[in-house]
This record gives sequence, structure tokens and C-alpha cells, in this order.
Amino acid sequence: MKVLFTGFEPFGGESSNPSAEAVLSLCNQNAPAGISWQALILPVEFKRSGELLHSAICQFKPDLVLCVGQAGGRTALSLEQVAINLLEARIADNSGWQPRGEAVVSGGPAAYFSTLPLKAIRAQLQQQGIPAQISYTAGTYVCNALMYQLLHTLAGIPEYAARGGFIHIPFSPEQAAAKPDTASMSIATVVAGLRQLVLCCQQHQTDIKATAGTLN
Repeated sequence: MKVLFTGFEPFGGESSNPSAEAVLSLCNQNAPAGISWQALILPVEFKRSGELLHSAICQFKPDLVLCVGQAGGRTALSLEQVAINLLEARIADNSGWQPRGEAVVSGGPAAYFSTLPLKAIRAQLQQQGIPAQISYTAGTYVCNALMYQLLHTLAGIPEYAARGGFIHIPFSPEQAAAKPDTASMSIATVVAGLRQLVLCCQQHQTDIKATAGTLN
């Protein structure tokens, strides 16, 4: 199974991005049997990130695409369920573009759902002592846009049944040190979680039956 990981460069005034650190660290490790992986670091730009991901998918032809992004304030590995066809930027991206109410893909579906076995992943991560949750919003910034473009790309290339999804991770401890009462997660824990996530996807072609959802 060929796995493509993506992470992001820093944004929003941060000097680092734990998503890039984690995927590079993981892909420098030996992959489990039957798996090969590589990492791609993307700019925090609505347009270029999707274009670069599309090119990498066409070139590498992965069986599994796992996009990772920082979500400061999250307390766990957040397994994103859905990406919506909306660009709504509270701050400009790193190219200076700040879309307001535009579509990710003009004429595209209102939303795409992750094709990962999210409930199985959550269960395995929690069994390993790694905080994990299923999230029902990836926001409206570049992370959501990239997830939407990922799933739109995979839906348009049916020749191979690649799966894909997005994982939000908390601040690193170094980032959170200057932010009182802000949750963080070590890069080592994120790396361990991503490794287990890949193994779970290797084991589960379909998801398990389990309770999930939110009340608000």
C-alpha cells in the first residue's frame, strides 16, 4: 500500500507547523511491512496547495492519502468527517488571498465525506492511549479546502480505488508554551498516531459499527 502524507508550512504568525514536522518525522522512519510512504509539505494557500496535491497524486498514484493540518485549540487527533465546498477566510492565506464566500470547486458537490474508516481509527488510537475524536467540521480555511480538493480529485480518478481524508492535530508543546491554557500534543505522539492510523487503514477496507456524533 502506497501512502502519501501531506503537511503544511507555518501560517497565522507561527514559526513552525507541527503537521509538517510530524509527517516528515514519520516518513523518515521505516514503513511497516507492505507499506511505502512519502511526505509532501504544502503552502498554506487555497489554490496552490490543491494544485500541488493533485500533481502529487497523479505522479505517485497512492492507495491512501492522509492530509494533516494544525488546528490550535484542538485537544486530540481530529479525524475529519466532511469537507464543504466553501472558502470563507477569517485571515488571508500565505499568498495574501482572502476569499469571502467562494466555492472551492465551482459547480462541485456541496460536500465530500472522508473515505477513511474513521470509527475504527478512533477506536485503535484510543486503545493505544492516543487522544482521538471524529470531527464534523474542518473549518472553512485552507485545511477544509485541501480536504475537499483531495476528495474531489480522488472521485475524478476512479481507475484505482484510493482512499483519503484529513487529520487535524493540536499545537505542539513549543507553540502552546506561550499560550496559557492551550492544549498541545507532542510530535512523537502525533507520529505514533499517524503510524497507527496507516496500519488501521491497511486492516480495514470498511468502517466498524460504533456510536459517534455530537449533540451540538
